[in-house]
Amino acid sequence: MSGEPLQGASEYEIDVSVRGREVWSAWEVRQLQGNDEVDMEQYAIKGGNPLVGEVEIGGAKNAALGVLAAAIMTDEMTVIDNIPDVRDINVLLQAMESIGVIVYRTDRHTVRINASMISGLVVEDDYIKKIRASYYLLGALLGKYKHAEVALPGGCNIGSRKIDLHIKGFKALGASVKIEHGLIIADAQHLRGAHIYLDTVSVGATINIMLAAALAEGKTVIENAAKEPHVVDVANFLNSMGANVKGAGTDVIRVSGVRKLHGSEYPIIPDQIEAGTFMFAAAITKGDVTVKNVIPKHLESMTAKLIEMGCQVEESGDAVRVVASKRLESTHVKTLAYPGFPTDMQPQIAVSLALARGTSIVTESIFDNRFKYVDELAKMGSNIKVEGNTAIIEGVDKFTSANLTAPDLRAGAALVLACLTAEGFSTIDDIKYIGRGYEDFEVKLQSLGAQIEKVSSDKDLQKFKLKVG
Repeated sequence: MSGEPLQGASEYEIDVSVRGREVWSAWEVRQLQGNDEVDMEQYAIKGGNPLVGEVEIGGAKNAALGVLAAAIMTDEMTVIDNIPDVRDINVLLQAMESIGVIVYRTDRHTVRINASMISGLVVEDDYIKKIRASYYLLGALLGKYKHAEVALPGGCNIGSRKIDLHIKGFKALGASVKIEHGLIIADAQHLRGAHIYLDTVSVGATINIMLAAALAEGKTVIENAAKEPHVVDVANFLNSMGANVKGAGTDVIRVSGVRKLHGSEYPIIPDQIEAGTFMFAAAITKGDVTVKNVIPKHLESMTAKLIEMGCQVEESGDAVRVVASKRLESTHVKTLAYPGFPTDMQPQIAVSLALARGTSIVTESIFDNRFKYVDELAKMGSNIKVEGNTAIIEGVDKFTSANLTAPDLRAGAALVLACLTAEGFSTIDDIKYIGRGYEDFEVKLQSLGAQIEKVSSDKDLQKFKLKVG
């Protein structure tokens, strides 16, 4: 099964697929061409158009990261479908290749993985240090080989990402864990099931412990487990490979260890955060958008807030339609673990509430540094006061255009939404962050009527301004 190389790939890029890669992602092609152009890229936006139409949601980035890590726990072939072509995914795949995993990219959204020839248990690829999900390779390698060394995780600078609960879980299973030279090193003679209580709800720790426990001896009970859809997706994938994981989606997960896992073919669930971003894009632009290929139940916390804000929301099978025909109303929101309102949607709702009638309060209870976009939004005329983990938002009538910088992934997407409503031309720098989690973001927005383009020079920017008038 071979795929076609993406448009723009040179013969050299195709030739280097001897490592196993058949189709190069758009992000990887740009990396091979050099980073300068990627770093210079920015969004040019002219606001004012309501978004109207249909948009297809891709696979969940956060689920795919856990599933891809889990795929190396068997020596048999696995096929993962509906993976998004975003930077975090491609960085993880490169890191997996660096230790001998064979990755066949049969098309843009499907990979075949063969981990039977892993040649090293040290993952310190330069790129892997930049994404949070690098730590999933710890649980996967520790479970399979009883040893793993992985670079400390990175990702967006939105607050502390403690790994103490991961370490607690690994130690409970019988591993020794230490941090040396920027690496987390976990080692065990044997892994044995244990009763593990997580002091706080942690998606990463829940998934990591679940991975290691899948191949441990005996039974593991994880209490106060995270209930997010991507936790359930990783559990379902493990079970499709022959694992015995029960209770995913509740706060108690029970894992009965098995001796080995087998191959599987598995599709990733739709991305609830991408879906939510487009739902709020409809709301903030007074649009009418049908978000397709979603699981409406995963979106309930966002749907409830949109209704409170005065939007019409219609659910039908695997689609949600959001219609906003008038100015939004204020509301209060607090981020919580699933099924509460997602922290990854906090910037998007805050930006929307900054244009709503009245006063809103947004409380961030997950991360401690997630209001960095407020300074950027102030350039557009917003009225937001941050006190600790709370933002008090006085709605304004309109935003004005500005030159902005994306501080992180979700805040970057939220600033795009703000610019789509603003008078005049805006630009957003550092859009590499947005590419970590959104595939073809500007293309999907264009299909809904947004005037947005990715530009990499002043000449491109002037062309855009002349084109849209």
